[in-house]
Amino acid sequence: MFSQLVLPSSDIILCRIRAEYREMPGLKLTGAQAQRLWGIDRESCDGLMAGLVTSGFLARTRDGAFVRRDSSFVR
Repeated sequence: MFSQLVLPSSDIILCRIRAEYREMPGLKLTGAQAQRLWGIDRESCDGLMAGLVTSGFLARTRDGAFVRRDSSFVR
């Protein structure tokens, strides 16, 4: 019998990403670092992170890294 690979849904991954940023103030990740941390492919990571930027939860720094947006965020 073959076992089937079950990948987490994007909602579960989004919850994990938000939790990591909430639990670690000052967390700053590049796209590649985020991919490795959450074990997701580049296309999925780019889409999830872009969605979090669009929603205002994350922001991009001048060097392209992702940081949590809060009232003290300065680009």
